[in-house]
Amino acid sequence: MQYKEFKDGIKLSRLGMGAMRLPVQEGNDSCIDYDAAKKLIDKCMAQGVNYYDTAYIYHGGKSEEFLGKALAEYPRDSYYVTDKFNFQAEPDYRKQFDTQLKRMNMDRIDFYLLHGIQDHFADEMLKSGCVEFFDEKKKSGQIRYLGFSFHGSAETLKKALKLYDWDFVQIQLNYYDWYYGDAKELYEILKEADIPAMVMEPVHGGLLANLTEEAAKELKAAEPEASLASWAMRWVMSLDQVQVVLSGMSEEGQVDDNIRTFSENRILSEDDQKLIRKAAKIQRESVAVACTGCRYCTPNCPKGLDIPFLLKNYNEAKIGGTWRLSHLKALPEEKLPSACIGCKACTDHCPQSFLIPKYMKELAEMLKEL
Repeated sequence: MQYKEFKDGIKLSRLGMGAMRLPVQEGNDSCIDYDAAKKLIDKCMAQGVNYYDTAYIYHGGKSEEFLGKALAEYPRDSYYVTDKFNFQAEPDYRKQFDTQLKRMNMDRIDFYLLHGIQDHFADEMLKSGCVEFFDEKKKSGQIRYLGFSFHGSAETLKKALKLYDWDFVQIQLNYYDWYYGDAKELYEILKEADIPAMVMEPVHGGLLANLTEEAAKELKAAEPEASLASWAMRWVMSLDQVQVVLSGMSEEGQVDDNIRTFSENRILSEDDQKLIRKAAKIQRESVAVACTGCRYCTPNCPKGLDIPFLLKNYNEAKIGGTWRLSHLKALPEEKLPSACIGCKACTDHCPQSFLIPKYMKELAEMLKEL
């Protein structure tokens, strides 16, 4: 496992375990398959991963409980835990922080973040008193390092950086968003400010691990044995401001593949970079909505729609034709896109700010045409 020095003599594994997509029982996101998930943690610990990331809302709050229990058998100084204050889920930061410590049965959180800052609530969150409160917790030792994760604009990022002497910032960073999003601009802002970047969505929610056949063949021709995910991970690791690359691993094969990737220091050549950019261009032409499947939208949908699933079908219909939607006819009426009431609760919680009601309306119209 490769490590990179953070500060105060701390060395963090380049690979971090994200506890947002743990294996679950019977498709119930709030019911973590403890035995299967514990095997992932044990394998990560055995291979030198020392950075574990959870949040108040992951798996309906069960991620924190699971992670605390799974790590309890290991010495407390052998790993670092990351947790987050979710302003939208529970604006009472005092209550939320106490709940998190109790859930994990820990007396401190090593890396603590304000969760998923977006433009439309950034001012309200940052002026709520939470920064001052968490600064006090940092001084008392209950928080070791304070930062925030970010899904907003460059201007909002610049404003946020001025409000506090942040230890780190977490951003969505991958080669697709670098070329076709704002990832490059956000990264360069952090680099200029010399703030370590923790990376989420390095494979864009699985998009870059499941490229279209045409995009994938560009990379497979160069390295037939290398996984598509490893290309994405190596690309992120090549950026010198990146500290930890998080992967929401949900099965052992993903852990094994990532361990191989992060145990080597294989620098991408100029030809490799050209291939990646070409693959990104081909992939972009086949994707209508680049949903990462984070599922931040689903707990807030009053109709209980499986929005990532429906968006996946929307993409497939846009690329390959509406006939691909035929299987959706088997869904109960209340689970169809036509059940969307356009309340925009999903949009308010979407890190990508996708116009989800618009896509649901379009998808409903496509179904009518079948």
